[in-house]
Amino acid sequence: MKNIFKLVLPFSAAFLISCQSPSGGHDMGEMETLPVEKRVAFMSGHVVAGLKLFRAGAPDQAAKHLLHPVSETHEAERAGIDKLGFKGEIFEKVSKALDEGKPAAEVEPMLKKAEQNINLLQKNAGGDPAEIIEYLMDTVDEEYEIGVKSGKITDPGEYQDAYGFSVVALNIAKQVKGKETKNLISALNSLVNLWPKKGPLADSTPTSVEKVKGHTAKVVNALVAIK
Repeated sequence: MKNIFKLVLPFSAAFLISCQSPSGGHDMGEMETLPVEKRVAFMSGHVVAGLKLFRAGAPDQAAKHLLHPVSETHEAERAGIDKLGFKGEIFEKVSKALDEGKPAAEVEPMLKKAEQNINLLQKNAGGDPAEIIEYLMDTVDEEYEIGVKSGKITDPGEYQDAYGFSVVALNIAKQVKGKETKNLISALNSLVNLWPKKGPLADSTPTSVEKVKGHTAKVVNALVAIK
């Protein structure tokens, strides 16, 4: 089992892959004008996808997602987040560990720190939960449509990112206080469940684009409860 964690893309290769789609379907100009809370949510989606893939035994697929927060290609996303508590060195250590093929037992504590840092950023960024979730649903639609064509995964990275954004939206909904969120959380759970329980692995059999869009539409309709 340990050997699987040595099958990791070298840093340079993972970085090149991450460069192929600089902002996951979003251009740099858009990122520069996007409110910080939405940029943090976008970054969080990549990290969530990477964490799930690593824990599913696919460190090679996880690498580019976990490198996302410190990649020079995505620098525009990081504008102003240092003051929110962003610790880039945590993600740099993760990338180094993946590059060196460290075993899961050594990498997992680093991943937990990365997860904690992303959660801190979300908390400190604030923002309107409904607006952030709606933005994430638009992004899920956009990236899933790039990632899946004719019933097949044609861009694993985008397919995986769409999963991450769905999970981030679900986590945000669960943190909303003082409002009726039952239908919203139910809709988001149903959306997340469209990906395999093990994770959004590249060799998965994907749900149709139409079905995913149908579920994101239900989420958007359910947002009325928290607006």
